[in-house]
Amino acid sequence: MTEEILKKIKQLPPLPESAMQIESVYQDPDSTFNDMVKILEKDPLLTADILKAANSPLYGFSREINTINQAVGLFGMGTVRGFALASIVKKSFILDFSAYGITNDMFSALSKKQHALVTSWCLRKEAKLLGILSPAAFLVEIGKVLIAQQIMADKTQEKFKEALATLEDVEAAEREVVGVDTPEVSGTIFEHWRFESGLVETIRHCGAPENTKADVQKAAKILQVVRTAVPINGVITEQSAAAAKELILKYDLDMESFEKALENM
Repeated sequence: MTEEILKKIKQLPPLPESAMQIESVYQDPDSTFNDMVKILEKDPLLTADILKAANSPLYGFSREINTINQAVGLFGMGTVRGFALASIVKKSFILDFSAYGITNDMFSALSKKQHALVTSWCLRKEAKLLGILSPAAFLVEIGKVLIAQQIMADKTQEKFKEALATLEDVEAAEREVVGVDTPEVSGTIFEHWRFESGLVETIRHCGAPENTKADVQKAAKILQVVRTAVPINGVITEQSAAAAKELILKYDLDMESFEKALENM
């Protein structure tokens, strides 16, 4: 981690009380479905954001989701936690991704598609992992905010553009120009905000899952597959899907459910 990026992370404001309450309920083994619903319903703006996200056609539900109760019932507490944290965290940053050659809307579409893919893939057979994977898929790319800020502060936009074209690997270009990549920055942001170690380690090591602890390796592998399938421009191509399937075979993950999730999207 570079000193400049670490300084930016330490200067981030604390998350609002609503995020802390959501985390408290989610981490409490004695909490219930209704406890989560009550916390979320206290914030009408957050409720509206969650319902808007849950009703995205990416998830393929045939009927409209009108209440938080319905959303938690259909997606589970872990996934709705992801919806809520994504809404709260993104409001904590000033977004400008011009250094990456993408717009804020493209970035939003990227995180939504990554989240929809991981949810569709894992909801049936890996539901327990969604407590980590749902917020991770929504928020793994947030480190790009600070990296983009550093690129602009250093006036290295052209150098970064050239690195992207030459290396054809976003994170390799980040490391070459800024000295750090998105997963490391994102993981450090959530460590700063004191999120659980499973989420932090899944995000931090999604580029090299074999380097993390055994109990989070599967989640990190799944996140790597999803980020490979849905690249920075948010467009799933035959090439990106094929690369993702190669990782699935390498890691012995569930290919059938992945292919069905791709079809649904």
